[in-house]
Amino acid sequence: MNYAEPPIMTVKGVKLAFGTNQLFSNVEFSINRGNKISLVGRNGSGKSTLLKVISGILEPDDGEIFLQPHTKISYMPQEPDFSGFKTLRDVVLSGLEKTDKNEEYKADILIKELDIRETQAPEESSGGERKKAALAKSLIGEPDILLLDEPTNHLDMPTIEKLEKIIEGFKGAIIVVSHDRMFLSNISQTMFWLDRGILRYHNRGFKFFEDWQEQVINQEIIEQKYLNKKLEEETEWLHKGVTARRKRNQGRLRRLQQLRQERKEQLKKVGSVNIEVEDAELRSKMVIEVKHINKTYGDRTIVKDFSSRIIKGNKIGIVGPNGAGKTTLLKLMTKRIDPDSGFVRMGKNLEEAYFDQNRDTLDPKKTLWQTLCDKGDHIFVHGKYRHVVAYLKDFLFKPDQAKMPVSALSGGEKNRLMLAVALAKKSNFLVLDEPTNDLDMDTLDLLQEVLADYEGTIIIVSHDRDFLDRVVTSIVYMPGDGTVTEYAGSYSDLLEKLKSQNQKTDVKKTPIKEIKKVTISKKNFKLSYNQQRLLDVLPQEISTLEQELEKIKIELGDSNLYTDNPDKFNELTTKYDEINKAIEAKETQWLEIQILKEDIEKN
Repeated sequence: MNYAEPPIMTVKGVKLAFGTNQLFSNVEFSINRGNKISLVGRNGSGKSTLLKVISGILEPDDGEIFLQPHTKISYMPQEPDFSGFKTLRDVVLSGLEKTDKNEEYKADILIKELDIRETQAPEESSGGERKKAALAKSLIGEPDILLLDEPTNHLDMPTIEKLEKIIEGFKGAIIVVSHDRMFLSNISQTMFWLDRGILRYHNRGFKFFEDWQEQVINQEIIEQKYLNKKLEEETEWLHKGVTARRKRNQGRLRRLQQLRQERKEQLKKVGSVNIEVEDAELRSKMVIEVKHINKTYGDRTIVKDFSSRIIKGNKIGIVGPNGAGKTTLLKLMTKRIDPDSGFVRMGKNLEEAYFDQNRDTLDPKKTLWQTLCDKGDHIFVHGKYRHVVAYLKDFLFKPDQAKMPVSALSGGEKNRLMLAVALAKKSNFLVLDEPTNDLDMDTLDLLQEVLADYEGTIIIVSHDRDFLDRVVTSIVYMPGDGTVTEYAGSYSDLLEKLKSQNQKTDVKKTPIKEIKKVTISKKNFKLSYNQQRLLDVLPQEISTLEQELEKIKIELGDSNLYTDNPDKFNELTTKYDEINKAIEAKETQWLEIQILKEDIEKN
């Protein structure tokens, strides 16, 4: 007889309040080995506090927490304290229960896997390097329960993808708090939703969160109607906003696809003629024109021979690994710094609003009210006056927060305030450097709405893959070797193209001995009619299949497809795999004939 393994942690009736603020009550759940759980909720709902309770850092006011004997818990806070450590390697080693020379190999493995600059001092390291060291510290002790609070903040996309693979192979249980939708969709199997003091549980991964959230809200609305209760002020935005927002987003998605197609045509147009030749229509709409710019620091090339033309209404995302030079490129394109060669020209009558990821423009001593409105109580936004409290409410601030000092805000709230300041300015050109750090999902939804409806031009530096997929018309990719390439479409489109390019490169690099060879006899001195025909028609057939693949990708990109029509979803995924295999077979066949042709010509 097989017995199910008992939970390694059981939580019953846990509650916690800070003063009169009841963060959560009657929290109950169990954790089994191997569980991969996403913990979501709005900023201030108590997610980080709940992680501290689970880790044992905070004692609950009431309730029971039972741990199986010898269960090890590792907790990575959102902002780790690295004081007292000389190097990042010391930070990683501190995750071991005791410093044992025989255990240091574990640090070496993680340092190599996450590419940590181990000899750097923490205070001299970037946010990304510090985050990688904190992750390695939390992993090195091989815990039974791993608690990660915003692990993707400050990480570049390649490192996030490495972390996803580490989590996939992790044997213990994991609870992750993150705003990164794609990350949570890729790693989670179950969900906790901390919502207005109640912890809700769902036995499916985060990719199903929006459908579940809508079901919960619709059920609440029905219950409220039957009970004839007035909706609480704090839940009004949630109830009225989520469903309506999702419906509006369907129209926005169609518009975004249209804008991406327009950007693709613009890139073709610019690329098909000499960049020196001006087009009157493009010129009248031109926001930024970049011609053959280069930038180096010391012996390192940051930007090498980059040219582009950004047109009114384009929404450009800049992506690449940490240190690739994304912020440098942003500053070059907006003439904050000068290139070593080449030139940048900006359109006339540009009114720019700039979002700085370092929050340097916020005065911690000022209140939120003073930050937006030094005098009076109204602010001029989008052609009309708004009361400052009403405008703050648009960014999910409560009325009693208006007179709070900026210093009392959390990191996510400061980013929200920065966005409120940037978007309050009269502008037709938005420059956003890492706007999504520390934002909760409701604020990200709000930001996506604002940017989708923004009629001006936007340039965004971000590591949030899902956010970029929902907002931008094209992606500027910086791999870190100085090259800069723009691709029309989303980040996911870019990823597919890069994978496709790598696959083709791998095929081209395949040793000839691994490819089926045709023996050349003296009589077989030229290709047969059929071989020559295949050499001519296979590229077109491959292109047609790739177009069909793109259409399927668009259909699979519908987040409602799996729930609305699972049979069609399964049919499309099967077809997608079949077409991929057909493309690979045709590419191999073409390469075999091409190699044969070259051998014949040599002989």
